[in-house]
Amino acid sequence: MGRAGAIALWGGRPGLRRDALLAPPAAPRPPRAAELKRRTCSAPRRPGPLLSHPFVARPVMAARLPLLLLSLLPPPPPALARRFSAPNTTFNRLALAPGPGSLYVGAVNRLFQLSPELQLQAVAVTGPVLDSPDCVPFRDPAECPHARLMDNANQLLLVSGGTRELVACGQVRQGVCEKRRLEDVAEVLYQAEDPGDGQFVAANVPGVATVGLVVPGPGRDLLLVARGLAGKLSGGVPPLAVRQLAGPQPFSSEGLGRLVVGDFADYNNSYVGAFATARSAYFVFRRRGARAQTEYRSYVARVCLGDANLYSYVEVPLACRGQGLIQAAFLGPGALLGAFAAGPGEARAALCAFPLAELDGSMEQARRLCYTAGGRGPSGAEEATVEYGVTSRCVTLPPDSPESYPCGDEHTPSPIAGRRPLEAEPLLWLRQPISAVAALQADGHTLAFLGDTQGQLHKVFLNGSRGQVYHSQQVGPAGSAISADLLVDGGGGHLYVLTAQQVARVPVAACPQFPDCASCLQARDPLCGWCVLQGRCTRKGQCERAAQPAQWLWSYGGDSRCLHIQTLQPAHHPRQEQGEVTLSVPRLPSLALDEYFHCAFGDYESLAQVEGPQVACVTPPHDQVPPNPPGTDHVTVPLTLMFEDVAVATANFSFYDCGAVQALDVAAPCRACVGSLWRCHWCPQSSQCVHGGHCPEGERTVYSTQEVDTQLRGPEACPRVEGLAGPALVPVGWESRLALRVQNLQHFLGRPAPYHCWLELPGKPQKLPAVLEESAGDAGLIHCEARQFRPSTSQRELPVPIYVTRGEVQRLDNAAPLRVTLYDCAVGHPDCSHCQAANGSLGCVWCSHGQPACRYGPLCPPGAAEPVCPTPSIHSIEPLTGPPEGGLALTILGSNLGRDFADVEDAVRVAGRPCRPDPALYQISARIVCVTSPAPNGTAGPVQVAIRSRPPGISSQRFTYQDPVLLSLSPRRGPQAGGTQLTIHGQHLQTGGNVSAFVGGQPCPIQEPVCPNAIVCHTMPQAAPGEVVVRVVFGHAQRTLPGSPFLYTPDPQLLAAEPSTSFWGGGRLIRVRGTGLDVVQRPLLSVKLEAAAGQAGGPLARPPDPRPLSCGVAAAAPQACIQLAEGWLQCSTVCAVNSSSLLLCLSPAVPDGARPHQVFFHLDNVRVDFARASGGQDFRYQPNPRLAPLSRDGAAGPYRLKPGHVLDVEGEGLNLGISKEEVRVRIGAGECLVKTLTLTHLYCEPPPRAPRPANGSSTLPQFVVQMGNVRLALGPVQYEAEPALAAFPVGAQVGLGIGAAVLIAAVLLLTLMYRHKSKQALRDYQKVLVQLENLEVGVGDQCRKEFTDLMTEMTDLSSDLEASGIPFLDYRTYAERVFFPGHRGRPLQPPPDGPEEEGRRATVRQGLTQLSNLLNSKLFLLTLIRTLEGQPSFSQRDRCHVASLLSLALHGKLEYLTDILQTLLSDLAAHCVDKNPKLMLRRTETMAEKLLTNWLAICLYTFLREVAGEPLYMLFRAIKYQVDKGPVDAVTGKAKRTLNDSRLLREDVEFRPLTLMVLVGPGPGGAAGGSGEQRVPARVLDTDTITQVKEKVLDQVYKGTPFSQRPSVQALDLEWRSGLAGHLTLSDEDLTSVTQSHWKRLNTLQHYKVPDGATVGLIPQLHNGGAVSQSRAQSCPSGENIPMLEDGDEGGVRLWHLVKATEEPEGAKPRRSSLRERERARAKAIPEIYLTRLLSMKGTLQKFVDDTFQAILSVNRPVPIAVKYLFDFLDELALKHGIEDAETLHIWKTNSLLLRFWVNTLKNPQFIFDVRLSDNVDAILAVIAQTFIDSCTISEHKVGRDSPVNKLLYAREIPRYKQMVEKYYADIRQSSPTSYQEMNSALAELSGNYTSAPHCLEALQELYTHIHRSSVPWRVTPSVRRCSWPAACSSLPPWWRTKSPTCELRPAQEQRQDPPMSCLTSPGWSPGLRGWQSGGQGAQPGAVPSSGLPGATAALQSALHAPPLAHF
Repeated sequence: MGRAGAIALWGGRPGLRRDALLAPPAAPRPPRAAELKRRTCSAPRRPGPLLSHPFVARPVMAARLPLLLLSLLPPPPPALARRFSAPNTTFNRLALAPGPGSLYVGAVNRLFQLSPELQLQAVAVTGPVLDSPDCVPFRDPAECPHARLMDNANQLLLVSGGTRELVACGQVRQGVCEKRRLEDVAEVLYQAEDPGDGQFVAANVPGVATVGLVVPGPGRDLLLVARGLAGKLSGGVPPLAVRQLAGPQPFSSEGLGRLVVGDFADYNNSYVGAFATARSAYFVFRRRGARAQTEYRSYVARVCLGDANLYSYVEVPLACRGQGLIQAAFLGPGALLGAFAAGPGEARAALCAFPLAELDGSMEQARRLCYTAGGRGPSGAEEATVEYGVTSRCVTLPPDSPESYPCGDEHTPSPIAGRRPLEAEPLLWLRQPISAVAALQADGHTLAFLGDTQGQLHKVFLNGSRGQVYHSQQVGPAGSAISADLLVDGGGGHLYVLTAQQVARVPVAACPQFPDCASCLQARDPLCGWCVLQGRCTRKGQCERAAQPAQWLWSYGGDSRCLHIQTLQPAHHPRQEQGEVTLSVPRLPSLALDEYFHCAFGDYESLAQVEGPQVACVTPPHDQVPPNPPGTDHVTVPLTLMFEDVAVATANFSFYDCGAVQALDVAAPCRACVGSLWRCHWCPQSSQCVHGGHCPEGERTVYSTQEVDTQLRGPEACPRVEGLAGPALVPVGWESRLALRVQNLQHFLGRPAPYHCWLELPGKPQKLPAVLEESAGDAGLIHCEARQFRPSTSQRELPVPIYVTRGEVQRLDNAAPLRVTLYDCAVGHPDCSHCQAANGSLGCVWCSHGQPACRYGPLCPPGAAEPVCPTPSIHSIEPLTGPPEGGLALTILGSNLGRDFADVEDAVRVAGRPCRPDPALYQISARIVCVTSPAPNGTAGPVQVAIRSRPPGISSQRFTYQDPVLLSLSPRRGPQAGGTQLTIHGQHLQTGGNVSAFVGGQPCPIQEPVCPNAIVCHTMPQAAPGEVVVRVVFGHAQRTLPGSPFLYTPDPQLLAAEPSTSFWGGGRLIRVRGTGLDVVQRPLLSVKLEAAAGQAGGPLARPPDPRPLSCGVAAAAPQACIQLAEGWLQCSTVCAVNSSSLLLCLSPAVPDGARPHQVFFHLDNVRVDFARASGGQDFRYQPNPRLAPLSRDGAAGPYRLKPGHVLDVEGEGLNLGISKEEVRVRIGAGECLVKTLTLTHLYCEPPPRAPRPANGSSTLPQFVVQMGNVRLALGPVQYEAEPALAAFPVGAQVGLGIGAAVLIAAVLLLTLMYRHKSKQALRDYQKVLVQLENLEVGVGDQCRKEFTDLMTEMTDLSSDLEASGIPFLDYRTYAERVFFPGHRGRPLQPPPDGPEEEGRRATVRQGLTQLSNLLNSKLFLLTLIRTLEGQPSFSQRDRCHVASLLSLALHGKLEYLTDILQTLLSDLAAHCVDKNPKLMLRRTETMAEKLLTNWLAICLYTFLREVAGEPLYMLFRAIKYQVDKGPVDAVTGKAKRTLNDSRLLREDVEFRPLTLMVLVGPGPGGAAGGSGEQRVPARVLDTDTITQVKEKVLDQVYKGTPFSQRPSVQALDLEWRSGLAGHLTLSDEDLTSVTQSHWKRLNTLQHYKVPDGATVGLIPQLHNGGAVSQSRAQSCPSGENIPMLEDGDEGGVRLWHLVKATEEPEGAKPRRSSLRERERARAKAIPEIYLTRLLSMKGTLQKFVDDTFQAILSVNRPVPIAVKYLFDFLDELALKHGIEDAETLHIWKTNSLLLRFWVNTLKNPQFIFDVRLSDNVDAILAVIAQTFIDSCTISEHKVGRDSPVNKLLYAREIPRYKQMVEKYYADIRQSSPTSYQEMNSALAELSGNYTSAPHCLEALQELYTHIHRSSVPWRVTPSVRRCSWPAACSSLPPWWRTKSPTCELRPAQEQRQDPPMSCLTSPGWSPGLRGWQSGGQGAQPGAVPSSGLPGATAALQSALHAPPLAHF
């Protein structure tokens, strides 16, 4: 469809552009009243209650997911939708009654009738039904023995408006239909009781679609139904049939038309939709076609509505630009819309439109050809035929037959199928598969609605020849596809969207939901717009004045802008005055004469005067202006231009108050006034900030900064204090005089006033009289009165602010914050050393007069100042002991310990030994920290500090050197997790103050205090079990216990814990089993509790005691409960270690009101949850039991017990937390044996005689029940006298004994059987564990062995490569393969040779040379590229081809090619930045991107050969070697050794490696049979086919020869030689091949029984009938791609090699299977077990993959200059376009280099090397390439167990590869930039590598052919000079007509032809392409010379004649 046609079809304006970003919507403004007064807001309406029906329709807000399509737009708010859903119900179909009728939903087992608002009206139950798809409908279930209850999915739902009936067809009963009443679907009007074959309508399989139409006919309605092939009983049901709706047998096709099909298997149509117009019915479907056709094709069929016999059936194919699979369709207004995809699994979709006129025309053409021309077109080719395998054929009838029989007749051929597809260009591309399409024409626009498979609904505006998605919303659940039944209601206002779970009613246009203009226009909804004077978003018809200019702003219009106030004059106004404000409002709509605008300043409104866009408004009076917010000088109100109560435009307007400005800055009021944003002025003498006018008369004014016509303005003119004129330091207690520098005090001349200095002392400011000393100019000094300052608080230094006032309150500005510092020498200087260390500028001295103190120098009497400080005083030293080695940090505290570090640097001695002070820890005069020197053990003495020449200070304490000794350790072992309390015994362990312990390399935190004979610490976790040395460090001295190591044991493991319940009171015995439990020192069972309110202070919940233990005092018992942070409690009990495998724990008691949160075991540092230890069973606490007193008189009254009676105690919750065995019941000192324990009763057997009381305080024994810690006393028990007992009968005793014996025997038998079964199950389980363990070990061993073998092979290969070298392709072949990857052979063909060509060759060469010169013009070349890309017929393949031709043609000038590439990339970046910059260079869709690919290939060829080629070739050879080592199925192509799970051979095939001795003739690879033969060993497998053997033999024989120079495998036969005369030619198929049940197995070496070491030879293949392998070898060129014959129905056979492609069950063999076969069967049941082969292969190849990636990413190598140049250019592009997102730049670089070049190189090594790439190697390289792609992304690489296996393989390596990529980019970025000259030099050097001139000419020939073929219009213009026209110009055809005098040629609608050469070569003419032109002398610089293209064209045309370039 052409562009013009598409525009005419869809209407609208082409070329509309979508803005990428819009302003966010503003907050909605409340509505206004019409009156000009204060407005109020109305309260929102409250929604009504929901219906209480279970199938309730509820309003929800649909989620919005943005869709990345043609452009990005922030999504508008989601449309309000109503939804209907039914629990546990799957919806299938949807139908709508005509008019505002009901909606009908077909579901599984249900039919629903809904109102238009989706309210439920009726429900009908349709299933489940007793049925079977293999049975015809039956009445008696005995007729179908395998019938079962089946769900009834609705397959077809249609409305018959004429008869008011609903047609519903389900899948059960072979798809029969029923009729129901439209008004109530529960009422059945017709249902066939015994349907016949002709009444089977719908498909009986849910996955097969059924579509239909109700067609009104003359006197009756007919039903047209189309369906696919489904079920074995549906073979006779035609794909399309006409059925009757009324009559004796409704839904029968008896006597009506049926689409007859010869073979249903060839025509299994899958129908997408059925549609009808006034005359015809259309059916859209797809099918795969005949056997040989594997691709899907899409079709549309048409029949006349009145044709009940289907004589008029015509179908034609549909094509949507290479997308062959139609997914959804809709017959819209004037066109058929279709959503297409490339295949079933494709995610990308395209929307195409086929105009109905063109569709009908194509069908009429096919019908006419089949009626009148035998189906042949004008060219003789078949363009129409009779389809569906029927006997009818196209005929030759009279020419008027199509008109005479418009709907066919009995004698016309049918069904007709057109061969020529109807093609269309996509209107839109989408990234999701489309499942539903609908369309609507409204308000002059055409809209399409697309539903995708993820539950999203996309609204599309069809504008001309393209479509744009303007809104997307999530309608259904994510992942739930939208059904094809996407319906528009009768009014066109809503859509009904169906998914499997719900029906949604979505507005077509949700204009009212947009509250303001910005959101309305941002929505980009073609049906919406902003109605300016109504102030709401409406459809155009709802806006009363929409026809008037600027009244309705279209939401989709690119030029639509919301009305706004552009300027305000003035922008603000003083609040004290009332004035006028002028608003500039562009595009203001005009009003009627009696209408007006008004302005609203907040709540105040005034009339507006309008003159064009200018609006004048009066501001409110000062009393109507709102007050300023506190702390501000202005108030901002909204200024709104109103029409009635509608806000038209709004801006902010400020009212300021100059009087409030000066209060904002008290320190500088003048500066605040004149420097503010407002026009405020300062009156210095009156200290006022005024607006507008001047100060009072006679007073000078300091004007605002905004005044420009006066010099006395701004803060610089303010009277101010510049700063202090003297020092800022003022001593306390000494009389000081302050002076300040002032400026601009001339403003006060003539008005004298006193000045005052103010000091803001703490508590009360102090005022000082001051005197002004004037000086020349405007400067001066103010002298404050001398005063002593004594602040109320003593501080060493106190900053005090100071300012000056004129008078009492008139404050001068401070130019900067002014402060003086009051300092007191006595503060902070407690001794002489501190005083002398003070800052010398303070003048502090140590004064001994009276009380010695530090004072200000003048305050100390003469002679009282002490120049030298007294002797140092030492108060204390710590520690008092240290090791003999020294190195101990000793702390000395005292006074007068020096005034700086130099005083004490050499002044300290400890016990007569020097001690080195630490300068970092020295504190002046107060502290010295020194490091002791070594001394003999036992040395002791005081500490001495001698400051210079003064006597030393001596400490009263003595320091002792003592030697600590470690003696023993307990315990000697502990768990690896740590936590063991370790006690180290020894002597003198309190040595030093810094003692630390270590166990191995881990610290052991010490528990204070450190005792003289013992150190207690707790071990830390250790990496591995084992013995470690314990050591203790005393300062710098270390002691170890070498003979007593500590043993770390494996952590204890808990295997079982029971029971798992307890009462709140705790105390229940918990048995815990595990391993290594005896190493735990203090096992705990703990419960973490959430404490109730007030619980924290209880007796059970107290924090741990923070006080340290004392030496020799035993540790206190652990607390039951401790307080944790955030209100948590933890209660614990200590467990008893019974043995290494058993712990006995008592459940902790839980305080009342606390809630248990978690129960766990604390085994030193090992914490184990109870659930983990008990196998998943959580520990539960139950309420404490409650027992009733025994006596009815209460617990005090005695219970009378008769001897021999069982006691029954009632209670509640008795057995919830304990068992009967654990309950202890005592009666006094005796025990009452518990017999039964239930929830409410406890039965116990008391002692036969009354026991004595437990204590002597009572006379009767007490009845006490003990349940764990719960003790319940139920009262005293009193025994009664014993009655006489009767004797038990002897017979009863005998019977009871016999019964008990039988019961015991039965129990023993059952126990033995159970144990036997349990042991068998245990043995099977252990066997599986052993197999899995063996599998894991086997994978590791196999990986290591395979890697060793591979490295050996690679070493041999490296030595071979030193001789033969890597088989690199030459540069020319490399360039051809990279530039033209899809071409076979030579992509450029040379011109033909021959005598007749010699005369033309020179002329052609001359023309091509001129064309080459023309291409050297940058202007021409860029225009040519842009023109070609603008052609609709110029496909992506043409772009790549022409780009490659240009690369070859300009290869000699790479600098010029690089310049062109930079220009094109700049244009591409500018284009992508407007849409989505991250998509740039993502694909190869433009010539610029293909040119970039070729440019990189040229520039990196040297890098490939020198750096990356070797690791890449080694990777290729390693892969090939590994694949060949394992079996490869020659039919399916699957291999045992691969990385691709789709190519994995999931069978355990037995094979044996063989070594064949190959006879090779003299010379490299000579054929066997000559003299001087050599024997070359070749490794093969006995399971290899003969073709595979030949390939491996050729690889070995010709391993030093490139692949292109080797003989073909089809040209040689393999001959097995045994002895002198034994010669046997081997082949894949011969008479000995095994054939069984239509399966023929390919011959292998195993089949021929070829032994290891056999001799073979390669002989030329015979071409006579004697060679049985000839046909096989020719049909199987590759050993992996042998086709499989599938015509089994015609007597053919299927080939197989290792496994059969489709396993068929063979006859059962009654024999016992072997163990190997049983294991193989188990492996088949779990095929994933073979995925370990992928791991083995991956581990083997890992080194080669790493080497390749490191070579690509230039690890430790310089980066190629081209890469650096390209990346710098991309950085410049990002900077130019303002792209700061690092991710975008990363994507550009990745797309340009790594994904564009290196991934292509990884996947295609045949582009670089002369090798053969097999399918298996290609599949492995694809996995490696995908890993490289994943490594280049920034997004996090997330994998899960559902991820593909190929992703999981390299999940651990990808993060490392990502780091390599990031470092690669960072290294390039940090390297020195590449200059333009360096790059040009490198390009010039590269240009010489491809100097083949003929190849360049061939490229120019191809390029000229593309230019000539591309329909590029030529335009001929004269030069600037006048020219005389040759006569030939007058004979130009009409479409070349010219207008005098310009002679400009215009294209017309006639057939294209070139102008005569004489006209083109005339002087003064020059050609142009579209917008490009050049003329003779008037041409611009850089233009193409006028002799360029004309000369080339003339030469080529004259040499090649017509047709142009026919020989090329």
